[in-house]
Amino acid sequence: MSDSAKIEEVLPSTMENIIMKASYQDAYHGYATTEANLSHGRKLYCLTQCTPDILGLQCETCLHFAYGDMMDDCCRSQTLAILRPSCMLIYGISPFYPMLPPPQPSSPLPPESSAAADKSNGAIYYIIRAGIPVVGFIVLLLCAITAFYIHKRRKTKQCSENDNATLESLQFDLEYIKVATNNFSQDNWLGRGGFGIVYKGKLPDGKEVAVKRLVTKDLGRGGDEQFKNEILILAKLQHRNLVTLLGFCLEEDEMLLVYEFLPNNSLDYFIFDSSKRHTFLRWETRFKIINGIVRGLIYLHEQSRLRIIHRDLKAGNVLLDEEFNPKISDFGMARLFNIDQTQSVASKIVGTFGYMAPEYVLQGQVSMKSDVYSFGVLVLEIISGQKISSFRSEQNLETLLEFVWRNWIEGTAWNVVDPALSNAHSMEILRCIHVGLLCVQQNPKDRPTMPLADLMLRSDPISLPVPSKPAFFDRGNMLDNAPLQGSTSNQSSNNNFVGNSTNEVSITELHPR
Repeated sequence: MSDSAKIEEVLPSTMENIIMKASYQDAYHGYATTEANLSHGRKLYCLTQCTPDILGLQCETCLHFAYGDMMDDCCRSQTLAILRPSCMLIYGISPFYPMLPPPQPSSPLPPESSAAADKSNGAIYYIIRAGIPVVGFIVLLLCAITAFYIHKRRKTKQCSENDNATLESLQFDLEYIKVATNNFSQDNWLGRGGFGIVYKGKLPDGKEVAVKRLVTKDLGRGGDEQFKNEILILAKLQHRNLVTLLGFCLEEDEMLLVYEFLPNNSLDYFIFDSSKRHTFLRWETRFKIINGIVRGLIYLHEQSRLRIIHRDLKAGNVLLDEEFNPKISDFGMARLFNIDQTQSVASKIVGTFGYMAPEYVLQGQVSMKSDVYSFGVLVLEIISGQKISSFRSEQNLETLLEFVWRNWIEGTAWNVVDPALSNAHSMEILRCIHVGLLCVQQNPKDRPTMPLADLMLRSDPISLPVPSKPAFFDRGNMLDNAPLQGSTSNQSSNNNFVGNSTNEVSITELHPR
């Protein structure tokens, strides 16, 4: 594999790690370096730097925009630097920052009988030998920064102007939204979640939109500019299986998000209603929904400019267009509400009981495998037509996961399948049950990544591993679809949310052991 191809392969994960290190690890204070292995023993050297006046989220945001600029030119050059007013990213296949190994003598040491002058000359030799790389690095870095700054200054200014133009195009006037929603009329009410209420709106050109009216007192941002920065990032996340953010409004203490409107409501409106799922959700449609959710998660986890962990994936947050294509909603709420999803231990739990991975509920450990667990639960719900939080078996003792696992072990997995489904697609349905069980295994390391889950679902010849026992939750600890801080739904039927208000804004503080 060529260096250019290998750089393109390793750069996203390498940059994600170094950006997090520079932004959030106190020992680095905005500066970090790292290396990644290329082919034939070669290495990729990377450096990040933020100016001292920004740290944490501001540093991360600046570096992510720099990384977006870098991806525009990525891999056509073996050395590349991106400079923005407050940060920079540099990579190259040759070392350009100090890495000084212990000096190795190139000839035998002088014999003990040598004169004292020879020893002095030897010491000076090693001092010079060690010092040359330092001096060379300083000169090289100064020259590189100066050259790249001159070369990129015009592009950086253009990027800043483009960002401002993009924000201006995304901003809606408050009066405009009030007219569209009939002043947030109850008649236009679509749903309620932990972050606010969603209303249907109709713009003067006839286009229908969904307007989320955020509960501003729960927002964790430290200012309007940070809110706008997050909006700018989320607006750039475009995928056919993600709900499109059309814009925002920030006026008179109102924080509003404007999304595309999807006419078929959310998945839970159909899948948990026996009549609706029998009429509208044949297996082909359910399988299309499963595959669409997979593609949306792969984009968030692997393909977008920044890695996003959803943390509240559930049937209520999967919206359906007129052809029942799924679109994941609320994938940026954790960022907008200042909920840290870049580190291994979360300070707040967000999500809905039953969908949350055990390591997340009990220890606050969040990762992409947290979303994989939620996806596994969702797959089993889609196949069975049963809700994880309200499932009751004949014995009235088992949770949905326990019921599926017992039938899988006993060789009666078809008992799990919704009676509305025929056995014409039995092999495909059983494969989905198998993948669902692999996704809800207790140990996160045993769960597949989303790209691997995608391969498992689509490739019949592939031999799937045997799943281990899922993580079971005590029914007494499960609230009936009770969302924690941050549980939302853009467009859901009214009766899905009326009973959830008691726990919408609860916060659980976690202290790692």
